[in-house]
Amino acid sequence: MALVLNEEQSMLKDAAKDFCTNNTPITQLRRLRDEKSELGFDDATWRQMVDLGWAGICIPEEFGGLGFGYTGMGVVLEECGRTLTASPMVATLGLGASCILHGGSDDQKRALLPQVAGGELLLALALEESPHHQPYGAATTAEKSANGYTVTGGKKFVLDGHVANKLIVVARTAGQPGDRDGLTLVLVDQNAAGVTTTRTIMADSRNAANIEFDGAEGELIGEAGKGADVLDKALDIGRVLLAAEMLGGVQECFERTVEYLKVREQFGVPIGSFQGLKHRAAQMFCEVELSKSVVLEALAALDEDSDEVAELASLAKTRLNDTYNLVSSEGVQMHGGIGMTDEYEIGFFMKRSRVCEHALGNSAFHRDRYGVLQGY
Repeated sequence: MALVLNEEQSMLKDAAKDFCTNNTPITQLRRLRDEKSELGFDDATWRQMVDLGWAGICIPEEFGGLGFGYTGMGVVLEECGRTLTASPMVATLGLGASCILHGGSDDQKRALLPQVAGGELLLALALEESPHHQPYGAATTAEKSANGYTVTGGKKFVLDGHVANKLIVVARTAGQPGDRDGLTLVLVDQNAAGVTTTRTIMADSRNAANIEFDGAEGELIGEAGKGADVLDKALDIGRVLLAAEMLGGVQECFERTVEYLKVREQFGVPIGSFQGLKHRAAQMFCEVELSKSVVLEALAALDEDSDEVAELASLAKTRLNDTYNLVSSEGVQMHGGIGMTDEYEIGFFMKRSRVCEHALGNSAFHRDRYGVLQGY
């Protein structure tokens, strides 16, 4: 696969960069944080994103989307990552819409995906039940009822869970927590009886939620007990798209740090002339370039429906976890004491990196998964 963008993808990237630079600077995130926004993102800005077609980029044309592919979605999220743009794209498009696209019935796809592409429907994947990423660790139960399935249990760290109109709940109809077999995906309305949602504001000022289900009614997505087949695909799509967003943050953080090294003076010279800082900047540069390659390869693999998607998703997420951690930490340290203050924006990248690092699997999880996939 060619690790370069084609002309249309490059044009989309340029347009996304222009939009994010002018409409969603980090000052917007700061304002949302300070005002304790109920949504956690700017609704007017989200409407503009929808009007630009971003909500339908990776949804097929037959369901009201643009069918532009995951690489197109990735370049948009990369530019959003540069300005730390708050939006429900990863939760709704990367995770929620992917579950419906790969597991939903034709009727569900025709009913729900056009609403997603039109920005009318927000989705969230209710998966985690522990402090650690465990895709098959669900103890939440789903029991067949007269109208579908009733869900009972609790979920944590549901990305954008408090704003989602519908929740895709990973529940268990058979087996024990940790078993891959027996998982079932159930689509539950946020306003359904028995659903209690508690918003949590994370360190990066973005959203997650803790959600309790007490006999909440929902409809089946896919086949009962075989939900892991759909879940694996959706999670890998979400991981790659999140890695693309992280790549944007990594690049912006690195560029801001290098610029600071050029202008900050000590002993009458720019601190960027110090050999020790040059070496550290060179290491960051190499890691950033490697990160660009693995993200682009993973996005291309999704578009080509490659057999290597799982391995490349774990590779991309691990690489970006480590690189974002390194570059954001070095960025704050090289800015010195002022880098630790809220006045400078560099600290926002470190906070975002730490949340992203643990969303959808940290590096330890993905190194282990990569090894298993490779037969070790």
